[in-house]
Amino acid sequence: MQVRAVADPVPSSAGVVVEVHATGLCRSDWHAWAGHDDGVVLPHVPGHELVGVVVAVGTDVRRWTVGDRVTTPFVCGCGTCEWCLNGQAQVCPDQTQPGFTHWGSFAEYVGLHAADANLVAVADVVDDAAAAGLGCRFATAYRALNARARVRRGEWVTVVGVGGVGLSAVQVAAAAGARVVAVDRTPAALALARSVGAEHTVLASRGEGAEDLGDVAARVHDLTGGGSHVAVDAVGTPGTCADAIHSLRRRGRHVQVGLLPGVDGHPAVPMDRVIAWEIDVLGSHGMASVDYPDMLRAVEAGALRPQDLVERVVGLAEGARLLPSLDTSAPVGVTLVDPRLHDGWSMNC
Repeated sequence: MQVRAVADPVPSSAGVVVEVHATGLCRSDWHAWAGHDDGVVLPHVPGHELVGVVVAVGTDVRRWTVGDRVTTPFVCGCGTCEWCLNGQAQVCPDQTQPGFTHWGSFAEYVGLHAADANLVAVADVVDDAAAAGLGCRFATAYRALNARARVRRGEWVTVVGVGGVGLSAVQVAAAAGARVVAVDRTPAALALARSVGAEHTVLASRGEGAEDLGDVAARVHDLTGGGSHVAVDAVGTPGTCADAIHSLRRRGRHVQVGLLPGVDGHPAVPMDRVIAWEIDVLGSHGMASVDYPDMLRAVEAGALRPQDLVERVVGLAEGARLLPSLDTSAPVGVTLVDPRLHDGWSMNC
């Protein structure tokens, strides 16, 4: 990783350029850096969840003007295909993703495409710390639980991995009236999960050579009286996926949020349990801009508080140092990057 000066982006005809005020340091950025995304061409600027102000507008943009404060889903739909027109831009075949398909938000400025279909206005009452995660982690957790798992009040929800998206899932599930079990290998992260809504916490094995802390699924079954109704793998490893699925009761719903790179071509998933217990396995890939209003109303009202998940705000240089270690580090809460702490620079890999 390097931090260096690059040319400012220019808006496409249907796009805008946004001055970045805060951008989240996310495990998905690490996946791109590690080579798990074939679409990334080097040199490259990562970063995909952001809040900022529009500073340039393409000739075909109708809904946005310079000075508008905005965020955007990390999955930007084309705005014209059948999926986008039916409100399902998160699975658009022609989607773009800042930080993946083109240069992203670890910079002072980022270009965003199909702005009329993808940008989301952010009210002044929602500060940068709350808004920065709404493009990826918080929105992904919100849709995973409400639209995909359709969690109901009183149900048990197990969240495996309480990094940024996992903590978001804990808070979203608790706000929906669910009873949450948080699983992680870091005691401090579990303490934060409890503070944002987890009823129980389970300390998982901290890796090879760690003391035997017992079986995660067995402890979840004991705590919930037979297993959770919904499980979320918010990490994306064969072990966390298996723990989440095995923590479910019969006919439970599993949501895979953490990216799960293939092992010998295919991820390892315990399909024997999926079949025998009739487990629903659901993928969840961000959230389309048309679905943001309900979440934003809850944030504006204080029912959801993504700002409570933020651990620290760093500059680009520190972000460049931290990104390569995201797979092995054990952060407590979300790290945000404020590119304005540097003058005229972007982070490149």
